[in-house]
Amino acid sequence: MKKRHHSLALLTLAGLLVLSASLAAQDRTSALPQPNTVWIGADGKFESEPDTALVQFNISAQEEKLQDANDRATRAAEQVRQLLRNNGIDPKDAQVGRFAVQPVYDYKNPKRKLVGYRVDTDISVKVKDFSKVGPIAEGLANMDVTSNQSITYQLDDIDAAKIKAVQDALRRAHNEADAVARSSGRSLGELSYASVDTFEPTPIRPMAFAKQAAPMAIGGPAPTEEFGAQKITVTAHVNALYALK
Repeated sequence: MKKRHHSLALLTLAGLLVLSASLAAQDRTSALPQPNTVWIGADGKFESEPDTALVQFNISAQEEKLQDANDRATRAAEQVRQLLRNNGIDPKDAQVGRFAVQPVYDYKNPKRKLVGYRVDTDISVKVKDFSKVGPIAEGLANMDVTSNQSITYQLDDIDAAKIKAVQDALRRAHNEADAVARSSGRSLGELSYASVDTFEPTPIRPMAFAKQAAPMAIGGPAPTEEFGAQKITVTAHVNALYALK
């Protein structure tokens, strides 16, 4: 789980009277009490259905001659482009993450005999329409030079989800601080200081297609048939300092 830290300082004249400069350096466990203030820590979250499926796979072609390996990989890449077109996806939306050409040796031979060349490339494509994921995965499984197919469900605009999680945390912090103020016969003043930690979810990887997954190609149901994608939850922690009236 990735963690990002942001700090927000909202200083007013009243806040300066109760907030020393050293407070900004204090974390949630070591913040010092300040007179006529309330220090609150609260958690918030935002939960959403994923809106994007990231399909990842690689093309690996091996032949005795380098040109033959390159030609085979090129033909496979054209098959992939056609598969995407057939499913209404522009091949330009696919991205190549790695391209490598390397010799292949027979290490059982004491002289390390060269036996061929292998061309490898990693490809990924984002799919918004989940109904297209199955046909694409099936098409990739039927190609003899593609492997390591995987599908990751994610939120395309994760920053918007973080903002909503922070808003939820701030709402909870305000409500808790207000309860403290009311129970002590006081009223809650302005927010003087806030620190925010947001937590990105680990990408959801519900399935990976290997060559053994070819039963889909003969009409059998996929292992995930009729199941929905797991919801994505973004969380945030807020430390807030409020003045008391």
